[in-house]
Amino acid sequence: MEAEPLKDFSLEAYLSLEQESGIKYEYHDGTVVAMAGGTIEHGLISGNIFGELKLGLRGHQKPCRAINGEVKLHIASFNKYLYPDAMAICGPLQRAPQHQDAIINPTIIVEVLSASTERYDRGDKFFFYRQIPTLKAYILIDQYSPSIETYNRIGDLWQITRTTGLDKSLAIEALNLEIPLSAVYEGVEWE
Repeated sequence: MEAEPLKDFSLEAYLSLEQESGIKYEYHDGTVVAMAGGTIEHGLISGNIFGELKLGLRGHQKPCRAINGEVKLHIASFNKYLYPDAMAICGPLQRAPQHQDAIINPTIIVEVLSASTERYDRGDKFFFYRQIPTLKAYILIDQYSPSIETYNRIGDLWQITRTTGLDKSLAIEALNLEIPLSAVYEGVEWE
């Protein structure tokens, strides 16, 4: 069952709700939606990709850092606060002026797809993310089979690349980084 959205919330009320409840919520210009719990596979994959990003960016030629799914992303043009599964930021970390615990300048965003969020992640959420000027790549990881789609920004266009199979590697051009799919899916068991 999906949670009922809470409507007519001010930003202050939203931030207070999160702080008091300890529950993560997305904020959509006045509407607040509780974040659903994920599957074991989702948790493994998002932890693995964060770990691989963190390791891969250590000692990187330009200062980049990995951020896990606990950090909010603010998209000012839509007055949204979202929680991507992982992000990487290159250059100085920029915080949202209204809320210092949210960032505004990801270089890449990663989402692990689930049956309940796939349409949103591919559709409206990707539309919102595309409005972020610093975003160079959007990565969608399938949790049901070893398959990853990468959308790379080239000027005003987005080029898609699909990488499939545990013997392949995910190339993240924006970070000059390659990650084996076997590492992304480590510990995941499919029926």
